[in-house]
Amino acid sequence: MSAVRGKFISLEGGEGAGKSTLLAGLRDCIQQRGIALVQTREPGGTAAGEAVRAIVLDPAQRGLAAETELLLMFASRAQLVREVIEPALRAGQWVLCDRYADASYAYQGGGRGQPMERIAELERWACAGVVPDLTLLLDLPVATGRARAAGRGDADRIEAEADAFFERARAVYRERAVAEPDRFRVIDASQSPAAVLQAATLAVDVLIGESPA
Repeated sequence: MSAVRGKFISLEGGEGAGKSTLLAGLRDCIQQRGIALVQTREPGGTAAGEAVRAIVLDPAQRGLAAETELLLMFASRAQLVREVIEPALRAGQWVLCDRYADASYAYQGGGRGQPMERIAELERWACAGVVPDLTLLLDLPVATGRARAAGRGDADRIEAEADAFFERARAVYRERAVAEPDRFRVIDASQSPAAVLQAATLAVDVLIGESPA
């Protein structure tokens, strides 16, 4: 008898939204419920993906074209889907991923101005139909997030962008959440980390309740 397919949870949000803190809490929450979990990230999660990450975030790569950035993101994503995400889901494991395809709509689409239809076509090709069962969107004002992120050290290539870039990305994230309410759960990331984790845990528990025993 084949294993029941696992569930896929993605975590999205702007700079300083608290994704790293929430990821650690959610990982513990899911594992405490007896669920086998694979945690990964984008770009990255594989040897090839981590090499792409180094290029995309390198401040020295300021001349990287928007089209190049978009293709690199989906190259990393295609490898992650085939090497990590899809095999884990088939084996009945759950996957918790720091960013996924929605990030490209927000950052390369909203931020860089790449056409949404181009991103959608790349998603169909690279992601092979693998869509999160639940996407947790940590939402907060750009100024708040950037103030939080300011104390984390030198900015990478994306973090060095102007506020307007992140405002456009946030707007796209919010639009996607409105368009897909069954998949997205929007969480007010201006709350305390404990309150954010509680809201996220409630959403995960609903997903657990929907899963076959």
